[in-house]
Amino acid sequence: MQQSDLEKLFNDFKGLKVLIVGDVMVDSYIIGKVDRVSPEAPVPVVDVQKFDSRLGGAGNVALNIQALGAEPVLCSVIGNDKEGQDLCTLLSDAGLSQKSLLLSEKRKTTTKTRILGNGHQLIRIDHEITTPLDTLDSFLLEQHFERELEQADVVILEDYNKGVLHAENIKSLIDKAKKAGVPVVVDPKKENFLNYVGATFFKPNLKELGEGIHISENLKEIPNLEKAVSMLNESLHCDMYMITMSEKGVFLKDETNSYHIPAHFRNITDVSGAGDTVISVAALCVALKTDHKLLAEISNLAGGLVCEETGVVPINRERLMAEAMLLLGS
Repeated sequence: MQQSDLEKLFNDFKGLKVLIVGDVMVDSYIIGKVDRVSPEAPVPVVDVQKFDSRLGGAGNVALNIQALGAEPVLCSVIGNDKEGQDLCTLLSDAGLSQKSLLLSEKRKTTTKTRILGNGHQLIRIDHEITTPLDTLDSFLLEQHFERELEQADVVILEDYNKGVLHAENIKSLIDKAKKAGVPVVVDPKKENFLNYVGATFFKPNLKELGEGIHISENLKEIPNLEKAVSMLNESLHCDMYMITMSEKGVFLKDETNSYHIPAHFRNITDVSGAGDTVISVAALCVALKTDHKLLAEISNLAGGLVCEETGVVPINRERLMAEAMLLLGS
């Protein structure tokens, strides 16, 4: 592909509006050093040196969309609690809109608190409710969705099994988007895996695929993966599937072709958040009707790049574009 065409693709990202529906959360970190064991119990004593909070889940997808130059709109339900206020502060600090974020007295704001000592995670504490939204909260969420859908170029359904997306509203959201002619891109998790019937683009990882269709074959072998995706299509009837394969790259299958894009050599530091980056790049490419193989190649590059960073961080647009031009341009 010509470098000028790649440059145009990245510039076209800037005109897109992306509606992100799903579980938004706070990733909280308590960071310190450990040099002794508690006399009260056989556990390390952490001398706290730093506190850090970041947007997680669908919030990290929004940060990636923003970093790529497009406009993200988060549509979600969080708790009307201290953690929810913390999340709203993080959104404000990042310059992200809260207009389609519902605060509910019946929910908790999902917060994952990781305690790190000497650079190692010692424990994670989760504060959350994972039951599906009740009828009223689901209704209010869909009202916001319908309003934002009018201006959206693509919808991302970002599912972390925290209850914002469930069997009933998934079908309704996909139906509404399809009726409006807006493509739907899905980042699934186990509980709702087979509920995303008729979506445009479906992106599980290998583990999620195996669990979702109850297959035990080694899916890192491409013939087995081809078979598994064909089985999945019998249930979901999506236009396109992309399977992230960690160090093996990505596999994409559409109605007529399939592509295995190997991973590039990386100095892997942290794989956290790579899936959020991949779905963000893929969604923008779907909105622009990008060639499917090129979509897979750029998404693969993006996922690899963020793995070179420590912690969950959004993609660097300029670095991704430079690497795409170097490796994919002609």
